[in-house]
Amino acid sequence: MKPVRVLFVCLGNICRSPLAEGVLREAVNRKGLASALEVDSAGTGAWHIGDPPDRRSIEAARRHGIDISALRGRQVAAADFNDFDLILGMDDSNVRALKRLAPEGTAEKVHLFLDYASGREQDVPDPYYEGAEAFEALYQMLEAGCSSLLDRLGARTS
Repeated sequence: MKPVRVLFVCLGNICRSPLAEGVLREAVNRKGLASALEVDSAGTGAWHIGDPPDRRSIEAARRHGIDISALRGRQVAAADFNDFDLILGMDDSNVRALKRLAPEGTAEKVHLFLDYASGREQDVPDPYYEGAEAFEALYQMLEAGCSSLLDRLGARTS
């Protein structure tokens, strides 16, 4: 069976989306679903192309046994809308930008992450201008959301 491909998207691809990628990838590996689900991340903006995740995201992940330090920022490309089954924006602004970029017939793949994952129409706040505690709160929010996402995708990955 073809794996389900999930793309997490935030503004710069250095804080929220790479941490979400790491959290979901770890959960997928822990559940033995690595062949059933592929995960990536990207940003709507081009400021951080090629950059590693924000050190505070790396540290938050590391505290929970996840290494995201090798990830590198990239910008969403038109091909992503065909390559991925599910494109999850971290906030309403990301979702609007993604729907503007989406080639015809692909916008239905774009969803607000927490709304799709757990039915909570809520943004994942950007912690960029915050301290370490905001990144820990981000981790906790992403972990809960990724757990709900895996539950929702269960039928598609088994």
